[in-house]
Amino acid sequence: MFNKRVKIKEMLAGDKANYEATVMGWVRTFRNNQFIALNDGSTNNNLQVVAELGKFDESILKRLTTGACIKAIGEVIPSLGKGQKVELKATSIEILGDSDAEKFPLQPKKHSLEFLREIAHLRFRTNTFGAIFRVRHTLAFAVHQFFNNKDFVYLHTPIITASDAEGAGEMFRVTTLPLDGKAPKNDDGSINFKEDFFGRSTNLTVSGQLEGELAAMAFSDIYTFGPTFRAENSNTARHLAEFWMIEPEVAFNDLEDNMNLAEEFIKYVIKYAMEHNKEDLEFLAQRLEEEEKSKPVIDRSEMGLIDKLNFVVDNDFERLTYTEAIEILKESNHNKKKKFQYLIEGWGVDLQSEHERYLVEKHFKKPVILTNYPKEIKSFYMRLNDDGKTVAAMDILAPGIGEIVGGSQREERYDKLIQRMEEMHVPADELSWYLDTRRFGACPHAGFGLGFERLVQFVTGMGNIRDVIPFPRYPKSAEF
Repeated sequence: MFNKRVKIKEMLAGDKANYEATVMGWVRTFRNNQFIALNDGSTNNNLQVVAELGKFDESILKRLTTGACIKAIGEVIPSLGKGQKVELKATSIEILGDSDAEKFPLQPKKHSLEFLREIAHLRFRTNTFGAIFRVRHTLAFAVHQFFNNKDFVYLHTPIITASDAEGAGEMFRVTTLPLDGKAPKNDDGSINFKEDFFGRSTNLTVSGQLEGELAAMAFSDIYTFGPTFRAENSNTARHLAEFWMIEPEVAFNDLEDNMNLAEEFIKYVIKYAMEHNKEDLEFLAQRLEEEEKSKPVIDRSEMGLIDKLNFVVDNDFERLTYTEAIEILKESNHNKKKKFQYLIEGWGVDLQSEHERYLVEKHFKKPVILTNYPKEIKSFYMRLNDDGKTVAAMDILAPGIGEIVGGSQREERYDKLIQRMEEMHVPADELSWYLDTRRFGACPHAGFGLGFERLVQFVTGMGNIRDVIPFPRYPKSAEF
């Protein structure tokens, strides 16, 4: 059998020595013509493979370049060098894949994140992105484990849909009709989608929520975790055109139940990552500390990454209403001194990221759950409160990134839902299947959506959302 390798993480974690082992990985550096720093992606730490002088043919040594892939067999011996307990004294080295040292873009030096985004297919081989994507994996696993432990049903909702769950209209169209102007037309000149593949206009989904509600009316507790899409022209460090969403939907939950579930969930997955990716998070914390030193003192975080994560796990989230938040923002020195780009003048405005971050980072200095937003700035499916002005919505705001969760108690009353759809010009005839859940056995229910990349961003401390998804999609960019 070719693959009898021991993973480098496993080898370095133990103090066992004086046995033969096979390792495979990519050369990070080769110095003094005998010391190979080998990495296989299981950890950021390299294994030192010693190619004893005079033991290997010069033709092999010349091919031990940065980026080359090798298989090494030898004896695991106690290491005399600092930083690791063991090293491999090679008896055999096989080159599995050559790497032209002059052309390989990842030289053993510091590279900017902007440069690495241009070579996203290779950036996995750096320490920073090795750590990020191992943490991302752990968080994804923790998501499933959290809901599985609570007996939720994992529902795969459609990626191609005919509905716009958010009512925002920022959707990618899916069609097989020709784009050269020869698509079939109706009498009024509009495109005849009856001739299209699905016989109607279809798009990439912006949310699995509406379909999730259908399943919650049968299973009680469900969650979705899949890709979602927004065709908004946002070239920012917070937005992606393709991202992953986690959306639980729970029958018999009200707004408070919803908040409790979301807070418990966030704390669980962060704690899980801290327990299982300690080494990676310590590396990322060190990286962030170095990055912070280059910022003006006023812009630096008051807490390091590990302290921030512990703070979230160990403290209750601050809960307040939108109305209370507006009052705090309106009376803040930040607002009075016109330091906000969007000044808060009164009730009813939609909060911007700068307002959310002020509440979290400057005022409360902890995660915040805002509730009961004006109905005009929220979606049609959110439950109307008794005041007739607000809906039972909740957003969770996190330090560094602002909104990380958006959710609500859903409007289960058929007449109220129809009224809201009319007010917001949502066509009821296109959502008759959704309205059936209110016609046949309706019940109070609630749910939320959490953007997975924003969670990964928060846990890794990365400043740009494009650095926490393997192949970022944003305006004018769909590489790889």
